[in-house]
Amino acid sequence: MFINSIVKTNAPLPEQDAYLRKIPAISGLSRLDLNCPVTFLVGENGSGKSTLLEAVAVAFGFNPEGGSRNFHFSTEDTHSALSQLLCLYKGPYRPKDGFFLRAESFYNAASEVDRLSKNNLYGSSPDKSYLQNFGGKSLHQQSHGESFLALVLNRFWGNGLYLLDEPEAALSPARQLTLLSEIHRLVKKNSQLLIATHSPILMAYPDAEILLLSDGPIRPVAYEDTEHYQITKSFLENPQRMLRILLEEEPAEGAALSD
Repeated sequence: MFINSIVKTNAPLPEQDAYLRKIPAISGLSRLDLNCPVTFLVGENGSGKSTLLEAVAVAFGFNPEGGSRNFHFSTEDTHSALSQLLCLYKGPYRPKDGFFLRAESFYNAASEVDRLSKNNLYGSSPDKSYLQNFGGKSLHQQSHGESFLALVLNRFWGNGLYLLDEPEAALSPARQLTLLSEIHRLVKKNSQLLIATHSPILMAYPDAEILLLSDGPIRPVAYEDTEHYQITKSFLENPQRMLRILLEEEPAEGAALSD
């Protein structure tokens, strides 16, 4: 465990970040303990998952737009000041590797990989180019999902801290299963992962802790009690019933209400 606890100080947020006070999981945060090598942040859109993950990443020294701690590019300064209010209580060991992967700015991170590969700034050995750390092929020359997996398969070496923001966004269900296997590979190599996700496939990882961000303090929740699992299960067990409810049309004009 490279991060054991996340503590938010009582310092006030800048006025431009006042909106964070309206997010219960953020405004009510005081201390969040991380107890497992894999922790999932789950909740509805707007619940603060990505905001919190980004703040943890920046507080640890990662680029707000993603990448390793060697990435220093910036296309637009949009991250909040929440990271300045966080204190990360770290374990006795430091990660030898790390990466902040976020779906919304992955294009920019892939462009930075291309730039660094052309400059050959961080070759892993004298006979390897920087790009080979990412599979030997530009991430822009692959589909979104292929480039995501190429990054995880080739660049995530283990003994590291990996922060993933909605990694399922580019992945088919089959590729999400591949990512699940890669998460296990990294755990066996002494890694810690903090993942914001909507994917019930990823959330099923054994012995992971699932933290729910909703209308109150952040709290652990069982996999089967997540809305993601329950809605997906209900839909797959009886899709026609769910579709009838969702797509039910208004009665035709003049039709009897009892029809």
